Amino acid sequence: MDRLLFGDNQFFGVNHMSEEKARAQAMRFQSVDAVMSVLDSAYDCGVTTFMCTTHDRIAEVTQRMREQPERYADQVFYPCMPYAHKYANAMADAGVIGAIRQFLPDEGFFDAAMRGGKSLAKKDIEGVTTLLIDAEMKMFEGLKTPVIFLQNVVVDLLLGLGFVDAFRIFADHVKARYGAEPGFITMNLPKLLDALDKVGVDNPIVCANINKIGFRMCGGLDAYVDVLANRPFRPIAMSVYASGAIRPDEAIEWVTSLPNLEAIVFGASSRTNIESTVKLVASAWPLSVT
Repeated sequence: MDRLLFGDNQFFGVNHMSEEKARAQAMRFQSVDAVMSVLDSAYDCGVTTFMCTTHDRIAEVTQRMREQPERYADQVFYPCMPYAHKYANAMADAGVIGAIRQFLPDEGFFDAAMRGGKSLAKKDIEGVTTLLIDAEMKMFEGLKTPVIFLQNVVVDLLLGLGFVDAFRIFADHVKARYGAEPGFITMNLPKLLDALDKVGVDNPIVCANINKIGFRMCGGLDAYVDVLANRPFRPIAMSVYASGAIRPDEAIEWVTSLPNLEAIVFGASSRTNIESTVKLVASAWPLSVT
């Protein structure tokens, strides 16, 4: 795993501190050309792992990169699924069957639909879950996806419902079908680690908010520091700047001092900001790991 990963919040109007800034970014990145310009900057700065949702615009990005394999020879994707709005919009536009046809994998509509139909008839959650994973992964066909993440909107809902067996279903399927490591995004790191232990997902990759002021860290800062020091897992830190509440140098100095941290994911909307982050992190933390 690279130590510095590039995220996609800025492309889709996600900003946890400023709605005005979020709207401005959403308007700016309506075109795939605008998205590609920033991704090219990240790639040229050596940040070649893109941790992204399965938004429709990402399908345009992956197609662009498939068309230029020499240009993007080192590009890696960490898909994060599901992107719920995509399904809702597709069903509104094309109906249930049309949406299914749009998102099912290329192995055959009939076979995949039968798998889903039988699963629903038998109330077989595993079959439905694997069908949806395959639909989400369709846009990454032929590209490098060594880690596949389950989004926090689903992870934390499952935690709240107590349906933690779903984590094992997800982990087993992405390993068996895609040869990938399963990853989990959460707003409650300590509780998720307990759940993953319970279902036998060993040494998991987990992405969570990790920052000096405890911003959006359910369970509390002390609990996070404790699990980082004492639990076997592979942590990725997001929101390290707490959406701008912490000075960049202070934020990076603190987070890179934590034990066992494996990676940081960050978002940026300009080459200048990307270069600044790469330089700042590299000054505190070797970016190459042997």
